[in-house]
Amino acid sequence: MSELPFLTPVESGELQVHRGSWSSLKGLPAAASTSRHSLGVFHSSYSVSYHVGPWWDIASCQKKWTRQILKDISLYIESGQIMCILGSSGSGKTTLLDAMSGRLGSKGTLLGEVFVNGQALRREQFQDCFSYVLQSDTLLSSLTVRETLLYTALLAIRGSSPNVIQKKVEAVMAELSLNHVADRLIGNYNFGGISSGERRRVSIAAQLLQDPKVMLFDEPTTGLDCMTANQIVVFLVELARRDRIVILTIHQPRSELFQLFDKIAILSYGELVFCGTPVEMLDFFSGCGYPCPEHSNPFDFYMDLTSVDTQSKEREIETYRRVQLIESAYKESAIYRKTLEDIERTKHLKTLPMIPFKTRDSPGVLSKLWVLLRRVMKNLMRNKLVVTMRLTQNLIMGLFIIFFLLRLQNDVLKGAIQDRVGLLYQFVGATPYTGMLNAVNLFPVLRAISDQESQDGLYQKWQMLLAYMLHVLPFSALAIMIFSSVCYWALYPEAARFGYFSAALLAPHIIGEFLTLVLLGVIQDPNVVNSVVALLSIAGVLVGSGFVRTWKKCPSLLKSSAILHSKNIVLKFLWSMSSMDRISLAAQMLLCQLIQCVP
Repeated sequence: MSELPFLTPVESGELQVHRGSWSSLKGLPAAASTSRHSLGVFHSSYSVSYHVGPWWDIASCQKKWTRQILKDISLYIESGQIMCILGSSGSGKTTLLDAMSGRLGSKGTLLGEVFVNGQALRREQFQDCFSYVLQSDTLLSSLTVRETLLYTALLAIRGSSPNVIQKKVEAVMAELSLNHVADRLIGNYNFGGISSGERRRVSIAAQLLQDPKVMLFDEPTTGLDCMTANQIVVFLVELARRDRIVILTIHQPRSELFQLFDKIAILSYGELVFCGTPVEMLDFFSGCGYPCPEHSNPFDFYMDLTSVDTQSKEREIETYRRVQLIESAYKESAIYRKTLEDIERTKHLKTLPMIPFKTRDSPGVLSKLWVLLRRVMKNLMRNKLVVTMRLTQNLIMGLFIIFFLLRLQNDVLKGAIQDRVGLLYQFVGATPYTGMLNAVNLFPVLRAISDQESQDGLYQKWQMLLAYMLHVLPFSALAIMIFSSVCYWALYPEAARFGYFSAALLAPHIIGEFLTLVLLGVIQDPNVVNSVVALLSIAGVLVGSGFVRTWKKCPSLLKSSAILHSKNIVLKFLWSMSSMDRISLAAQMLLCQLIQCVP
C-alpha cells in the first residue's frame, strides 16, 4: 500500500500535500481548458408520501403523510473544484446526490432544476453527464482488476482497436496506482483478494474509463481505515484539478483535509445550512457567534453545531432552533446570494459551452451481449465451488431417487405401475427445483452489478438477463445428462429414448431457473423468491401432473396455464419413454378390475 501523504504549512497559511512525486494539490491549478464547466443545483426540493400505520389497520393506512427530505437546496461549483457535503445520518446527503444524478425514480416529488454549463438537464441526459460511485463496491469477485476494467471499457467504448482499449485501461490503472494488483482477483469475504481501499479505487477507475467531467461519490471513505480514507480523498482532489467537477459526501474527515476542499456544504434535516469555501465557512460561523476553537477539527465542530440532539425533548428543541437560526443567517448572507448569481450568470451567457457528456459512442447490442456473456462465463468458471455444485446437485438428487426406487419390478401386482409413476413424479419435481436454487444463489450478485451499470448507461438490464440465460444452457444440459445417466437405467434400455428422456428433463429444469430469474427481477429478496418458486414448482407438479386429478377433468383455467400444461406434456412424454410397454397389457387388465370395483 502506498504511503500516507503528509501535509505541511506554507507561508500562505494553506496546507501543502506531498506524496512521492505528487505535487501540491492545493497549489496545483486546474487543467487548462477553453471553457470552464459548471454545475448548478437551483432550488431543489424532494418529498415522499407514504401511508402511516401497519398494513392491517385500514383506518391508518388510508392516511398519507408527506416527508420533506430536501428543502430548497442551491449549489454551484465549477470544473477544477471539489465539494465536500457534510451531514449527520439521515440529513439527505445521498438523496441530494441521487437528485443531482437523476436516480431518484418516480416514488417522490422532485422540484427544482440541475444546470450544467447553464443548460437545464432533461431526465434522459442525467446518466450521460454524471459518473456516480456508490457507497458499496459492486464488482465480480472472480475477475482480476485488469479484467474488470477491460470488460467495462469494452462495454463503454466503440470503434477502438483492442490495443487502444488495452492502453486506456493501463493508463487508468497507472493513474490510480493499481498496477501492482492488476492481475489479482477482486475477491470477497469467502476468499482473499485486493484490499478495501484498492477495491474502491477499482470502482473509481471503472468510471474514469468513460472520461466523465462531473463525478459524484457517495461516502467513498466508508469502511476504510484513516490512512486509506485520506489517500482516497487526496486522489479525488487531484482528479478535480484535472478539469473535473468532483462532489462527495463524507463522514468525519480528518482536520488536515479541511483546506483541500474548494467548497464545503453542510446539510441538516434536508436543509442547506452552509455552502462555501473553507475561509468563508470560518468567517460565517464566527459571525454567527460560533468560532471554531483552536486545535479543534473544524469538520467535527461544525457537524456537532448543525446537528439536532434527540436525547431529550428539551435538547432537541434547543438544537433545532439553533440550526434554524444558522440556516436563516446563511440564506440572508452574501455567500448564498453569490451562489444564486453564479447560477443565473451561467444561464445568460451569450455562448453556452456544450454539456460535457461522457463517452456515448458505445458498442452495438450484439457486441455488448457478447462481452457480458464472456464476463459472466469467466466469472463462473473461476469459482470452483459454484461449478461443482451446479454439475453435481442433480447427480446427488438422482442418487437419492435411485436409492429409494432401486430395481423396479415388472409385475403389476407387485407395484410396477406405482413405482414408475413415483419415479417420473420425482424426475419432474426435482429438476426445476435445482434450477431454481442455481438462480437464487448466483443471479442476485449479477443483478446488483446490472442495476449499477445500467444506471451508468453501459447497457440495458435485459442484456445482462439474456447473457445469464445463454450461459446457463451448456451447464444445464451437462448437469441433466449426468442426472439422466444415473437415473435412466431403471427404464427402457435404448439409446434414442435416453436422449429423448434427457431433453424432456432439461425443459422443466430450464423453466424453473428462468421463472426464478423473472421473479428476482421483480422481488429483491432472494428468500421470498425461493419460497414463491418452490410453491409454484410443487403446485405445478401436483396439479399439472394428472396424478391428483386427471388432466381432462381439471378446470379450464388450469389447462390454459403454460407452466402446468408444460409439466403435463413432459410427464406424458416420460411415461411413453419408460419401460411400461412390457407391462401395458397387465396394467390395462388391472385398471379394468379396479374400475369395476368402484361404485
